[in-house]
Amino acid sequence: MGGARGESRGFWLLLTGYGVSSYGNFLNLIALGLFSYHLTGSSWATGVVMAVRLGAGFLAGLGAARVLGRIARRPLLIGLDLVQAAGMVALVVAPSLAMLLLVAVVLGVGNTTLVVVLRSGVPDLVGEEARGRANGRLVTARSLATILGFGSAGVVIDLGGYDAAFLLNGGSFLVSALALSFVRWPSPERRAPGEAKTADPVSAAGSPEADGLTRWRAVWRVLPALVVGMVVVRGLDALASAGHNVALPIFATGVAPENPAAVMTQFMTAWAIGSLCAHQLVSRLVTTIDHRVFAVATCVMSASFVLAFTGLPTGWLIAVSLLAGIADGVSEIGYVSTLQALPAAQRTRVFGLSASVENSAFGGGMVLSAGLLDVLPVLAVVGGLHGVAVAGVLAFLLLSQRRTPDGELVAHPRLAADPDRS
Repeated sequence: MGGARGESRGFWLLLTGYGVSSYGNFLNLIALGLFSYHLTGSSWATGVVMAVRLGAGFLAGLGAARVLGRIARRPLLIGLDLVQAAGMVALVVAPSLAMLLLVAVVLGVGNTTLVVVLRSGVPDLVGEEARGRANGRLVTARSLATILGFGSAGVVIDLGGYDAAFLLNGGSFLVSALALSFVRWPSPERRAPGEAKTADPVSAAGSPEADGLTRWRAVWRVLPALVVGMVVVRGLDALASAGHNVALPIFATGVAPENPAAVMTQFMTAWAIGSLCAHQLVSRLVTTIDHRVFAVATCVMSASFVLAFTGLPTGWLIAVSLLAGIADGVSEIGYVSTLQALPAAQRTRVFGLSASVENSAFGGGMVLSAGLLDVLPVLAVVGGLHGVAVAGVLAFLLLSQRRTPDGELVAHPRLAADPDRS
């Protein structure tokens, strides 16, 4: 049964490896940004390092399906963990701008590939019926990693410097590789002798004979409209998220010039705790995990983020940031669970496409919001970008409805049966 597989040792090992490596990544997100500026003394160079990391992730998302068609999940993830660990050690041994850029590429490829493999591979590991519960636990692990990573970054850097942070991140990759070495994904189902292979338009579009542009145009054409809409909305969400991430330091400095770090800590910690609670909320209150849950949660998240930048008192700032975190977690569970209902042959390619869209939208959003913040107030920029995301969600909800022969408007049919509740 799917649910029984969901409680298997393999999934818990996968969850452990993901949680530990995510902790190292969130710790490193702060350490690498500070180190980039410390090494180069240039905010421009620091931005280039971030752009290189996002660009590598974008390309990794486009190629993830083809790579997974040639390399099994377990050796691929273990290999990427080992390469990332080696990269962090190399940065400690030979710190330089060239090494920093190389490490940014390695981290961008590794992080994106991990996300694609997890999202597409969870149904194979735990079963279709248990995917909602498994996704919730992955969101919980990521939220704990966020809290611990951001919370300990300052202490680790103060006590041991950047070297300690990089080596700790490298160690987290080694722990992840060790845990993943014991995970066994089920083998693909074998066809009976003489049975013809069912044609899959997405896989056919990704054949080696097709060039990259043709392949991805074909992928978009054969995807269900509901999935295309969700991927587009996810991209708009990433665009808006880039806006509030860029605006947060400016906003914090404006409202608390004597201690902006405290405002940022309150915001990020409350958001992470809210995201941590999302799985429990979904498992107890949400009976159907589908595109509508994703859409409503995305709207609530955007509204909460905008409210957080209106200059609320500390208590209210923490409350709306907490709500934003809850909605963020619920949105991700709804998004991933719905796309996982696609046939196995399509999942990896769709999640790779999704990762590329999210990375490019987030990177573009950082550039766009940085330019807008030079001429517009923080609230106008954050509100405008999240307004675009909400407008996209409303359009998606309208277009995801269908009319019956008598003209009645009804919800779009689900892609698959509802995942079970934990």
